[in-house]
Amino acid sequence: MSAPTLGSCCIRGVSHEGTPKGTVTSFNGTPTYVTLPSGDYDKTKALLFCPDVFGLELQNAKLLADDFAANGYATYLPDYLAGDALHKDALNDGTFDLMGWLGKHPQSVTRPYLDALIAGLKEQGVKEFAATGYCYGGRYVFDLALDHIIKVAIVSHPSLLSVPEDLEKLKSVGTIPFLWNTCETDFAFGPEKQEIADKVFADDKNYKRTFAPGCDHGFAVRGDLSVPAIKAGKEVAFEESVKWLQKHF
Repeated sequence: MSAPTLGSCCIRGVSHEGTPKGTVTSFNGTPTYVTLPSGDYDKTKALLFCPDVFGLELQNAKLLADDFAANGYATYLPDYLAGDALHKDALNDGTFDLMGWLGKHPQSVTRPYLDALIAGLKEQGVKEFAATGYCYGGRYVFDLALDHIIKVAIVSHPSLLSVPEDLEKLKSVGTIPFLWNTCETDFAFGPEKQEIADKVFADDKNYKRTFAPGCDHGFAVRGDLSVPAIKAGKEVAFEESVKWLQKHF
């Protein structure tokens, strides 16, 4: 069993350049970055973007959410961290007490914000949900899949999963189309755990895993894009995510 934890790589990376196009709106008390397609789109569907520990503070997640919207998906990025996401100044701060912060953000505190967003979207006519999650956010996507709330799941370098226990639990309750974007160096979901996942879901047509060589934890959302391998890994992870949505959602 691997104990769920976070490490320094969860706050390591680069702030990406760009100007977010969406707006922040409240859904039943949950501040949410909303970014919508420029053209016509299916308003009965919504993509939930479950962010890492930086929540809405680091613009990287917002820029990625904009990219999903540009590909036709109404995308909602909630602040489920109760206004206590890590500030961008914590990026690459080797002294930050990440496990102490995690202890203040159990799912009993954070999950209600995500549930409030989902309820609010249903009130506006949304009937089907997909979800994509990065690092800390991968746990939420996994739980939404377990709870049969979403139709399609995508995680990139997820953390806080117990392996193999959580994987076997998902297998036992029935899987949905689930894409895993993984990388070469990852304390939270590295090659050993990736191999276990491949074995658990070996006969599951709903399972797909991509692998980014030369990349480490965080590459798909906080990677240093000046490094060719990391830039390529981030782009492939996003492209595969869009293809997954196009195929299954």
